[in-house]
Amino acid sequence: MPTAPELLRRYLASIRSPAAAAGLFAPDGVLELPWVQARAQGPQAIESLITGLLTKIPAFGFRNVQFWIETPERTFAEYEVEAPIPATGRIYRQTYAGLLIAQDGRIQRLREALDTRAAQVLMPA
Repeated sequence: MPTAPELLRRYLASIRSPAAAAGLFAPDGVLELPWVQARAQGPQAIESLITGLLTKIPAFGFRNVQFWIETPERTFAEYEVEAPIPATGRIYRQTYAGLLIAQDGRIQRLREALDTRAAQVLMPA
């Protein structure tokens, strides 16, 4: 059964495949980014959220992952994104801080914090 750190690594590596990333979540699992009022519950809603993000930023991908806490049920890490936004011509640069809670080998909750000012580049000029 995968641990929380293993699940986060898999999620980050599969982000460009929304179905694969969403498939790591429990049936009632939650992906939330409260600082930008984004929340999805269940794999179908999570897949839709990720698909919408990739529509805006097709080259979206995580890098420079730094784990700070690693236990079987919980992990906390920081990870970065730097990718062009075709609609605006801007570069999306972001550092995420994610807390993942695992249960029975699935992601029960992934709560991500981010710089809301950096996220403003997603808005059309």
